[in-house]
Amino acid sequence: MEKILSTKNERVKQWKKLQTKKGREKSGAYLIEGFHLIDEALKNQATILELIISETSKETEAVNFPQEKTFMVSNEISKQLSETETPQGIFAVVQKELLTNAPMLEKPYLFLDNVQDPGNLGTMVRTADAAGFGGVVLGKGTVDLYNSKVIRSMQGSHFHLPIYQGDLLEWFSLFQKNGFPVYGTELNKDAAAYQDIPAQKVFALVMGNEGNGMARELLDKTTQNVYIPIKGQAESLNVAVAAGILMFALSDRL
Repeated sequence: MEKILSTKNERVKQWKKLQTKKGREKSGAYLIEGFHLIDEALKNQATILELIISETSKETEAVNFPQEKTFMVSNEISKQLSETETPQGIFAVVQKELLTNAPMLEKPYLFLDNVQDPGNLGTMVRTADAAGFGGVVLGKGTVDLYNSKVIRSMQGSHFHLPIYQGDLLEWFSLFQKNGFPVYGTELNKDAAAYQDIPAQKVFALVMGNEGNGMARELLDKTTQNVYIPIKGQAESLNVAVAAGILMFALSDRL
């Protein structure tokens, strides 16, 4: 196990670059923090390139990882790598997963259009995982999946189901050509209350931007647009809350 004490070490500089989208895209890797996320990565056979442990971390013996790829660092380096208020002192550099296989259309999918808040994105991915969805597709304008806030919000769910990035209209076509409905979300006279939509095994649910909703070009191409009736005086629901209601309500629970 190599020990690194200087914040000016070249390897430390490379790790810090993973805190930016540009750095992650250039390296094809991202940084995760905390024993729980690292444990999830290991259990789900994610490719961990390096393990980084603070010299005062209590997790040193808890992770079974090759010593030649493990680095012990000073507390100062640990603080610089952490983006949380209470650093846990253990990090891993994980290789991004490249999805090359055709999607399996055997379960529902969640499509996200221009979702910009990291917490909302992470929560929706985690909820899709909990609801038994087959995958998530990130459309144009959606925040980077490997943003540290997204990673923390997902709590490891991105290791459990495939997450694609692509043109949502192409995904609409894929589902509809195979006979599966695509449900958009919009509050207007032509939309249907979600309770009127029969639960089913395979479909796509589209959630839009926090402030502006789904793009018009997408709304015009859906099979049906749905809404959640609001009984109180709130004008709208948080997009992640709405997504959770719809994912569980529309899924065939048999």
